[in-house]
Amino acid sequence: MKIKSKYSVYGLLLIAILLITTGCARVGAKQTNQDSWNRISKSKHVVIGIDDSFVPMDFREKNGTLVGYDVDLARAVFKQAGVKVDFQTIDWSMNATELRNQTIDLIWNGFTITPERKETMLFSQPYLKNEQILVTKTKSNIKSTKDMSGKTLGAQSGSSGSQDIARFPNVLQNRIKGKSPILYDSFNNAFIDLNSNRIQGLLIDSVYAKYYISHQKNPSDYRIIQSGLPDEEFAVGMRKRDRKLNNYINTQLTRLQKNGTITKLNQKWFGDR
Repeated sequence: MKIKSKYSVYGLLLIAILLITTGCARVGAKQTNQDSWNRISKSKHVVIGIDDSFVPMDFREKNGTLVGYDVDLARAVFKQAGVKVDFQTIDWSMNATELRNQTIDLIWNGFTITPERKETMLFSQPYLKNEQILVTKTKSNIKSTKDMSGKTLGAQSGSSGSQDIARFPNVLQNRIKGKSPILYDSFNNAFIDLNSNRIQGLLIDSVYAKYYISHQKNPSDYRIIQSGLPDEEFAVGMRKRDRKLNNYINTQLTRLQKNGTITKLNQKWFGDR
């Protein structure tokens, strides 16, 4: 009887543990499926995933300070709700994974709306136009995408440009050496290889390229070539369930557009744009 009682107690304890564990899992699942705005508005804290080398959207000054167009805009958007913005540098090729795993709340870094990305995430309304351009060295005598035949092309891993290369193969993919670009973790590293002639062309966001080239000692060393790829729009990426968060961001973007804040940011970071 004592042995039976002993095992009965163990059995009851095991059942209780299983019930508690199952209950916690259900609570956790419920919390996971909640709109992030509920948590963000209460905690007054939001985490934004960035590539901190993407000038002029998010980048580090020599002293390590993070600055940029998107840094200013994100802070202005969340200031209205008294929410502190924490910018977290991520591996850009893993941005969707970071979002899905909830290590970040938003992707806000010159992030282009694409059909592929819309399948897995929700986007805010667009706030800035962009285009993919081909950058070459002037001395290479490459003046069009057709001149890239047999040449090596670079692009950033996980970028909209790298997706466009595959989506529109007749523009560059079918021409370039190996029919595949060299992928880089950052545009900065890609420019290093372009300057060393390890690649002969770089497909890149116009906002990055124009800012980078204008700050070089000899801007005339570079040639900007229209790629013929579709125009793009930058927006904020988030989890599909985060509709309240999306509504808040859209409301603030509209407000900042109307009160002239976005116009001032355009002038600050792009001059007369």
